[in-house]
Amino acid sequence: MTQTELRTTTRTYSWVEPGQADLVSLLDLDGLGQLEAMVKGDAPAPPIMQTLDVTGFRPERGSVTVELRAQTFHYNPLGSMHGGVISMLLDTAAGCSVHSTLAVGEMYTSLDLNVKFLRPVTVDSGLLTCVGSVIQRGRRTALAEARLTDQAGKLAAYATSSCMIFGAEG
Repeated sequence: MTQTELRTTTRTYSWVEPGQADLVSLLDLDGLGQLEAMVKGDAPAPPIMQTLDVTGFRPERGSVTVELRAQTFHYNPLGSMHGGVISMLLDTAAGCSVHSTLAVGEMYTSLDLNVKFLRPVTVDSGLLTCVGSVIQRGRRTALAEARLTDQAGKLAAYATSSCMIFGAEG
């Protein structure tokens, strides 16, 4: 089969352009309130959620669960989910677990993400569930972890993340 005879698939999706949300009202909420506003549709989700077709997002204070069904458009050239997609799930769950602990006027950014890939992820892995939780939260830094499991409950990847916490002024 030549390159021109290969079967192709098309995927179309849309998202809200960043920067259109009422940032002032979001900053009036604590971190958990901001995440809950996204879940309720009162604030737009980040475009990456539509880009990768994230299907579930459940925040609670100190923990966030993200779900995504493994699909072929997530694949690397070898026929399994790209490590960047797995890392995005881990980073989102770990980082948003820290986000859920922020007070009004606080923001955060990830300082690092240490990922361990434990098994290949394919469409046969089914619905992936990534649970992030805060391990330690200080005034200026936080440590979080995230665990990615496949539909059978097998651990596919694990990560730890350090986050810097700072004021939203300016």
